[in-house]
Amino acid sequence: MLLPAGQSLDDIASRFEWDVPEFFNIGSAVSDAWAERDPGRICLEHFNPDGAPDRLSYEELARRSNAFARGLRSLGVQTGDRVALMLPQGFETAIAHVAIYKLGAIAVPLALLFGVEAVEHRLAASGAKVLVTTAGGRDKVIAIRQRLSGLEAIIVAGDDAGDEALDDADAEICFSRLENGHSDAPVAIETRAEDPAMMIFTSGTTGPPKGALHGHRVLIGHIPGVQTHHEFMPQPGDKLWTPADWAWAGGLLNVLLPGLMLGVPVVSSRAQKFDPELAYRIMAEMEVRNAFIPPTALRIMRTVSDPLARHRLGLRTIGSGGEALGRETYEWAKAVLGLTINEFYGQTECNLVLASAVGLGVSRGGAIGKPVPGHQVAIIDDQGHVVADGISGQIAVKRPDPVMFLGYWQNEEATEAKFIGDWMLTGDQGVRDSDGYFSFFGRDDDVITSSGYRIGPGEIEDCLTGHPAVALAAVVGKPDPMRTEIVKAYIVVAPGVEADAGLAASVRDWVKIRLSAHEYPREIEFVDSLPLTTTGKVIRRVLRDRAIDEAGIRTTADET
Repeated sequence: MLLPAGQSLDDIASRFEWDVPEFFNIGSAVSDAWAERDPGRICLEHFNPDGAPDRLSYEELARRSNAFARGLRSLGVQTGDRVALMLPQGFETAIAHVAIYKLGAIAVPLALLFGVEAVEHRLAASGAKVLVTTAGGRDKVIAIRQRLSGLEAIIVAGDDAGDEALDDADAEICFSRLENGHSDAPVAIETRAEDPAMMIFTSGTTGPPKGALHGHRVLIGHIPGVQTHHEFMPQPGDKLWTPADWAWAGGLLNVLLPGLMLGVPVVSSRAQKFDPELAYRIMAEMEVRNAFIPPTALRIMRTVSDPLARHRLGLRTIGSGGEALGRETYEWAKAVLGLTINEFYGQTECNLVLASAVGLGVSRGGAIGKPVPGHQVAIIDDQGHVVADGISGQIAVKRPDPVMFLGYWQNEEATEAKFIGDWMLTGDQGVRDSDGYFSFFGRDDDVITSSGYRIGPGEIEDCLTGHPAVALAAVVGKPDPMRTEIVKAYIVVAPGVEADAGLAASVRDWVKIRLSAHEYPREIEFVDSLPLTTTGKVIRRVLRDRAIDEAGIRTTADET
């Protein structure tokens, strides 16, 4: 499902039509199809900080995923069974995903950084039959194993798996032993495009995580968006990388699976904590041409002084999404990296529906972009009516759409509540301007009501991070008897900066001058870190609850 050639996004959109076949299998599409026509083509490259990178061909991916699929089948995994994956980026992760799809089972990606309670919730809610993880992940699950009645086997991957540490009697199996113990002959499971393929849990920024179920067609639905913000990928020499966990929709569906399907090598790294210096090093040494870097990661990269003096980058495109990018980071990338970031938008339930593409003339600092060809996106009111340009409302996506989720796992009520008629509600507040650009200014729950004004936190956070002393910032509404709410900012200062009352005053004045008098943070609290999801998004809910609990107590506050 490739974009047609065109001089403008509007022209391309006017000629675009979906071609979703009745039968489609993600596993076959990203491995077998390429293995048949170009078996030696490299599909994955793994960054090795101590030596040369490892490489995997499409032929190896096809054969190894076939063998692992047969291994899963020997454990009783059948069509529709859920198989959870709690793994870092790497070959085994890709092989396991492809194998699960080939079997017609349902992949449930989980982040290794999840705590025990988060893991238990997702494994129990999904009813996962098998878990594929590392030795560390296995140790995390041991404490809750008896409460997971549906979990029948744990497969341990990685160099530290160790056959001796595993006991088949306890249904703990070594990944490599399971793979090597079965034939790599083709596994032919015919799936419909509408059949479920994966369950990705929402990030939990506004409430308990829910399992969003996607069909095999979701990969087809992502291709136009990937091609838009990566400027007609694939181009000669293209190579993809993201620091985002492949357990997140952004890492899995914006990078790994589209890259495999488009024949673009994907770079992996086992790093679990984002390090800006390492990010520059990976992109330089692995000759990355196309990167997806979430906004928070880009803001952290801004703290590195003169990165191009030490790292020779060959980037062609950078895409960013998951939260608002902001004008400050947009302008920094142009000035320092020499690239215009192509911002895009989506969510777990319906990803990559808005995007920018500077090569097509769609790029504007502070705006997400325009609808990706094939997707109908609008700003609607509480009754589901499309509002006029310039009027704020909720960003909504019209069904049917191949990128849209099938529904929340075993939660019909929540699924129904996600729609008004044929409009899928994102829960995100935004506005469309007269040029057709969409802008995002916060989740429904994030919007601050202060002295009669409705204030989106994104613009203030963007402004705050433009201050030379601010590394990261998050803004929430704090209850106030006079103004309903006041704007409170939680700020992580840049390295070497002293957080004091003078800095707080400087930051307030910075926002007053650049935005407006009603948007500046009346209360500022300097913190060592911000609560983030495993995808790098700020969990404002945690900060809102904290502000509510401390209502009436001010830290470095402006009393005027």
